[in-house]
Amino acid sequence: MAINLASKYSDQIVEVFTRASFIKGKTAETYDLTGVKTLKVYTPITVEEVDYDRDGGLKRYGDVTEMQDVVQELTMTQDKAFTLTIDKGNNLDQNLVKNAADMLRLQLSEKSTPSADKYAFMRFVTMAGTIAESEKPTRADIISKIADASQALDDALVPDDNRYLYLTSEMYKLVCTSDEFAGVDVLARQSIAKGVCGEVFGMNVVRVPKSYLPEGVYFLVAHKDAVLMPYKIADAKVHEDPVGVSGALIEGRHYYDAYVLGAKCGGVYALVATGMVSAAPTVSGGRITGSGSIRYTLDGSDPRYSDSAKDYVAGTSLTAETGCKIRAVMTESGKYPSAVAEG
Repeated sequence: MAINLASKYSDQIVEVFTRASFIKGKTAETYDLTGVKTLKVYTPITVEEVDYDRDGGLKRYGDVTEMQDVVQELTMTQDKAFTLTIDKGNNLDQNLVKNAADMLRLQLSEKSTPSADKYAFMRFVTMAGTIAESEKPTRADIISKIADASQALDDALVPDDNRYLYLTSEMYKLVCTSDEFAGVDVLARQSIAKGVCGEVFGMNVVRVPKSYLPEGVYFLVAHKDAVLMPYKIADAKVHEDPVGVSGALIEGRHYYDAYVLGAKCGGVYALVATGMVSAAPTVSGGRITGSGSIRYTLDGSDPRYSDSAKDYVAGTSLTAETGCKIRAVMTESGKYPSAVAEG
């Protein structure tokens, strides 16, 4: 006999995941991936304004062009599973369903959720709109570097609310002991000192274990509406006395993924160690040169997120679409993607 725990305990499962996750609740909820595995996001491309021509006849407002879209395809790729047993000899009260639910919650909080969070942080950093390099921050300059991140979001016209600053405990300590920390608002300073979600430059501070952020990443800033983390528990059930087991066999399967929305990538900023960002490729004469893997577009869209992006084959001559530029991004082995190059 099998009892489906995904439906019987769905509220408890969601509660455990949300409570244990550093990211859940801090990402966009606009796009619902429930019931589907792939979603395409369409972002309209605006056009530049021109001078109004009173003698231009039918072209007084300029040349008429059909509005185009940047398409970003989101596909859930992380399909995970686990299995556990509860032997009758170790289950004195014989309440198999209760123990199975407890084991499922334990699995989620200790294994599934941390694994999903680490994957999401890796994706957010890799897909960040801005990946800045720096020597390791110190007490003397940590606040200044966080200010640079805040300024980058301001310049990208990112809304002030729902900005999250993910710091390792080491970086968090530098913030709290920095010379400039005394200038932070008193209430925010008290909140940070207590380990609660305080604020620095209007950004909510979230302290995460060092192992959660990718290697060489000092901190990550992400606006809630710029990142997605669709997470779905696909199956979780307990089998009582299946063949070969005296007791209960628990099986679970879940899949999820994490993305940065290309249209809002300016809301994601990562500070990483010097030397960990790939050099930008060179675009000249219709050709792209570089020492790593190159993705490019010919329609003016961002090759980091666009559905039209393709892998570049060395030596190929390219021609951009009318009114557009060739745009390219390069990723060298062991490094994060470069800035976008144009030509």
